[in-house]
Amino acid sequence: MMQLKTADRLNGIGEYYFSQKLREIDALNKEGKAIINLGIGSPDLPPHPDVIKTLQEEAAKPNVHAYQSYKGSPVLRKAMADWYATWYGVDLNPETEILPLIGSKEGIMHICMTYLNTGDQALIPNPGYPTYSSAVKLAGGEPVSYELVEALNWEPDLDALDKTDLSKVKLMWVNYPHMPTGQVPSAAFYARLIAFAKKHQILICHDNPYSFILNDQPSSLLAVPGAMEVVVELNSLSKSQNMAGWRIGMLAGAKDRIDEVIRFKSNMDSGMFLPAQLAAAKALQLGADWYASVNDVYRRRRKLVFELLDELNATYNPEQVGMFVWAKIPDQYKDGFEMSDAILYGANVFITPGGIFGSAGNGFIRVSLCSPEEKLKEAMERVRKNSGGWKKG
Repeated sequence: MMQLKTADRLNGIGEYYFSQKLREIDALNKEGKAIINLGIGSPDLPPHPDVIKTLQEEAAKPNVHAYQSYKGSPVLRKAMADWYATWYGVDLNPETEILPLIGSKEGIMHICMTYLNTGDQALIPNPGYPTYSSAVKLAGGEPVSYELVEALNWEPDLDALDKTDLSKVKLMWVNYPHMPTGQVPSAAFYARLIAFAKKHQILICHDNPYSFILNDQPSSLLAVPGAMEVVVELNSLSKSQNMAGWRIGMLAGAKDRIDEVIRFKSNMDSGMFLPAQLAAAKALQLGADWYASVNDVYRRRRKLVFELLDELNATYNPEQVGMFVWAKIPDQYKDGFEMSDAILYGANVFITPGGIFGSAGNGFIRVSLCSPEEKLKEAMERVRKNSGGWKKG
């Protein structure tokens, strides 16, 4: 076999945790363990029937299978602008201030590749989505983590950051409602964040896919006065519209920022399949009853997850939102990895260790709400039958 050295940009970039862990779980399943996976946040519910119908009807047309515009269909961009106006109170020009994406994860990479040179720094939340750090490194930049703590409601200490050397920082990644902690942002924090960005000339990159899940007041950072000067916001149909596999997201921001990202994106991919874009537009037109129906399901599931965590002697904030529950581990475990493996091998249930989201998550675990109630109840029974010393100490 030819020996081929990988690019230096991959140094320090490991395989995504879930990719590796799923192989381990697959091996256990082949041994007959039938692992209940409460780790990944991939919605198991389908999109609205009208969305499926639109896709079917549009895909049957003979003239919809060509390459599409790099900027996306005007129908989809208008639907995205209307969605922002209706739910967030943000007015966006669909021609210049919105860019449809092949999933918002794509946008994270595009933003980093558009703005970061070798030696540039980006502020990364700890705990936070691991892709932020990976994308910064792949773009040649340096991730600089800022720690989030429960005592500050999982919001960054902007006063402490203000006293550090920020001269090389070009981007700051933020994500509220926060994943993995489920923290809802305060209006006061958003205002201070905008002021911080303007003072230091840092582009705030807000990742906002969880704003509708178990959250009665969806918000956008772009709604804050002056935000368009220093903020770009990613959003997604993966969570709120149950369309994770469709890979449809969006970037919203000032015209200059959108134009800059298009310069990179247009050299990397083409527009999405038109029927998928038109179906996505239909999904964005759904009313409050759709979000209420989705949240009714998640609310019932969250109650069961709370009961599971009580059985595991883990503690949690019942006010958190999103499609996960973040919980502090009991004292007998050194970290979330040890507790996760104890549950996996003791009860055949997989729960995500908080440490994969950064060192500040080491004392926590995260449970996904993306499993039917029957599976959650079965997980509870397994935990009860295979105590594993959950309540020891």
